[in-house]
Amino acid sequence: MKTLTSLTALFIASLAFAGPIEDAQTPEKKGLAIAIAADKADEGWEDWSADAEMTLKNRHGQSSSRRMRMQALEQSDDGDKRLIVFDSPRDVKGTAFLVFTHKTGNDDQWLYLPALKRVKRIASNNKSGPFVGSEFAYEDLSSQEVEKYKYKYVDEETVAGLSCYVVERYPVDRKSGYTKHVAWIDKQEFRNIKTEYYDRKGSKLKTFTGLDYKAYGENYWRADRFEMVNHQTGKSTTLTWKGYKFTRGLRESNFNSARLKNVR
Repeated sequence: MKTLTSLTALFIASLAFAGPIEDAQTPEKKGLAIAIAADKADEGWEDWSADAEMTLKNRHGQSSSRRMRMQALEQSDDGDKRLIVFDSPRDVKGTAFLVFTHKTGNDDQWLYLPALKRVKRIASNNKSGPFVGSEFAYEDLSSQEVEKYKYKYVDEETVAGLSCYVVERYPVDRKSGYTKHVAWIDKQEFRNIKTEYYDRKGSKLKTFTGLDYKAYGENYWRADRFEMVNHQTGKSTTLTWKGYKFTRGLRESNFNSARLKNVR
């Protein structure tokens, strides 16, 4: 059992707050209430899988594409487990990435590189690095557990025609590559419409946008496209998703670091 941190205690205490988000007394409590509401809006899916095309574009507009598969397993008492496997092109085919997200403490992450024929554990101080050359960092691929951040409600704005809460999130992990996120969460379905990431110097580094959301299964919302733009390098990465499937009966054995070499 994990040690109960002060942040986790705050989270548990906040669950007693049963009134509307607007009744929160401080920007910090309101930000936390929004985060909890967003987390609860995406509970109960058990597992899901999807295919994706990753398009990397440099500052000159030149692009390259990769195809990958992802599957996720929901955990009732901890963060989600996620597995990504690349199918093409040939130089990345067979590359596999596994992450066990935890509500508190460091996440566990492993990367299998076919060229090296070995599984590499990602150290906690390397999780701000780029994932296979994309504009997504390793830490971006973990599920965004409520306990991982402190929060502050900022404002309400309209983005892409949707009325959104604007919330600042401050990573608790001192080894995070970010000082803060600014997230736009739509007020109706609590989807992540846009997030700005600020680097360790406090400068805006990247912007994530979730596009073309659709409801699946028991009203689980997923975006058909992710876009991550790096404002400092001019590079971008787009993930185009298709074939979402929920409640496939995936098991713990499907998410085993010892079996990454044999994932197909």
